[in-house]
Amino acid sequence: MKANEPSVTSLVSAFSRAYHSKHDTPKVFDDFVAKKLISEQEFADISDNMINGIHFFNREIAEKFKDHPGEILKWITQVQLSPTPLARAAYCEEVLVNEIKLGLQQYVILGAGMDTFCFRHPELENSLEIYEMDHPATQAFKKSRLSQANLEIPKNLHLIPVDFTKQYSFENIQEKDFEKKITLFSLLGVSFYLTKEELTRLLNELFTIMPEGSSIVFDYADENLFMEKGFSNRVENMLKLAVVGGEPMKSCFSYLEIEKILEDAGLLIYEHLSPTAINHRFFRNRTDYLTAFETVHYIHAVKK
Repeated sequence: MKANEPSVTSLVSAFSRAYHSKHDTPKVFDDFVAKKLISEQEFADISDNMINGIHFFNREIAEKFKDHPGEILKWITQVQLSPTPLARAAYCEEVLVNEIKLGLQQYVILGAGMDTFCFRHPELENSLEIYEMDHPATQAFKKSRLSQANLEIPKNLHLIPVDFTKQYSFENIQEKDFEKKITLFSLLGVSFYLTKEELTRLLNELFTIMPEGSSIVFDYADENLFMEKGFSNRVENMLKLAVVGGEPMKSCFSYLEIEKILEDAGLLIYEHLSPTAINHRFFRNRTDYLTAFETVHYIHAVKK
């Protein structure tokens, strides 16, 4: 991301979740709070920019729906923007809900962006401590949006600024009453933007002091990321859009590479979802454009 500027990716991700909550049926993941963090003007501007940029995404769709801008926006959002933010959030929160049933008391969201979990689950205020960690500029942006939306930060939500491309430390989080007990970490939409060395260092720093049973949910791009074009070139377009947004994607991994990185950090893969498995779990029997993104996988790994 660009220095001292909030993450463009986090804003577009919030837009895609807000659009899905308002327009799509059935819901893969209903983030009904996301719309509150985007101004009406921003929502309109992002919509217009997507519609006006349809020739970049697909010229045939541009011609087919030239008199139907709403259909163009639906196509772009469902094909290009929404699939990964929706399905990975749905998967992560499935794991989280199950862990809470087993007694989980701490949840750390790495690269939180415009995450809204705590605002959708106020009933957990007295039972689950939530730590959101992200770039200082992105967190400052989110705080301003929460204020504008009259959303008060609950007592169990702790916002901690951190730059994951630099040396990670537990010092800042320990100042927020973080305890070294079983914790679930989520790392969604982050691994793509880290080098392999940065991801390895981060995982090792995270889990060196954590007790057995702590775990992490994250998504990663497989070794075909920079070769696979995807449906209607959407994988290739994703890479181009990341560059334009100032957040170029840096890394992709084979399953064996991910397995080795996790093993070296003391973690075992509990569950792995391939694009085919993701499609079956979250997008089957749909009649719209939503399908799992090629090259993107999800993992739940547990400290042994």
